[in-house]
Amino acid sequence: MNGTDLPSLKPIAMKERVSVLFAEKGELDVLDGAFVVVDKNGVRTHIPAGGVACLMLEPGARLSHAAAVLAARVGMLITWVGEGGVRLYSAGQPGGARADRLLYQAKLALDDSARLKVVRKMYAMRFDEEPPSNRSVEQLRGIEGARVKKTYELMAKRYGVEWKGRRYDHTQWGSGDVANRCVSSATACLYGITEASILAAGYAPAVGFLHTGKPLSFVYDIADIFKFDTVIHSAFQVASGNPANPEREVRLRCRDAFRQSKILDKIIPTIGEILSAGGIEPPKAHSEAVPPAIPNKETIGDAGHRG
Repeated sequence: MNGTDLPSLKPIAMKERVSVLFAEKGELDVLDGAFVVVDKNGVRTHIPAGGVACLMLEPGARLSHAAAVLAARVGMLITWVGEGGVRLYSAGQPGGARADRLLYQAKLALDDSARLKVVRKMYAMRFDEEPPSNRSVEQLRGIEGARVKKTYELMAKRYGVEWKGRRYDHTQWGSGDVANRCVSSATACLYGITEASILAAGYAPAVGFLHTGKPLSFVYDIADIFKFDTVIHSAFQVASGNPANPEREVRLRCRDAFRQSKILDKIIPTIGEILSAGGIEPPKAHSEAVPPAIPNKETIGDAGHRG
């Protein structure tokens, strides 16, 4: 078999990747073709970039141009976060290689009837029951908020954690109590892999349905469906033990929860199921649309990856 007969390299599908990794206090670079973190002593730690969904860079991490290029090519989302994985400052964009998914998502969001159907589907999937009939998006948002508040209270009681509500100052990390810090760390982990999945599938994180007006509105929409089945349990479990470093403990537990629940195998199909509830067919290519000069070949990766 000669070189021309060999199949071209394909990106690893999102569902088959490690969910999230954290890096801090090191230089991220590409050395000898490998993605590595180099600490102050020159010790290299290799990161299998093509097999990771989301890499979160904490304070003290620096990223080279070569590392950013490699991450984009293999479809690994890089996010810059605060201490403990809280406060998302910025994020890369490994997906966005196709416009049809973006147009489909925008068309659903701009149609009031379709948007309400999508929101109702989100409600049904999150609470395992049909939402009340004849309710607007704003009314469903209020009902959801009340149920979420009650769920927090019940989970805090279950794990024996003192809970005074979701109260914290996002500009001051130490302002929240241990329980709130654990919940913030846990949701940050979930938002990271959710955004990575949304981008890999070719959708826009900012075009939300229940949440609107924020850069990660759609991320919040999708993450909320999985939140109380995965990371919030981990957050309250850690908070109940009052550890010295709760943020680190939460990250480790979330990592295990993601692996056990196989969440990366579920997020993209869930997005498709939710959007299909809107009852609108994905838009077809315009008759005057110019085809790509070099068409992308079929790959085994997610639809949003750049060929």
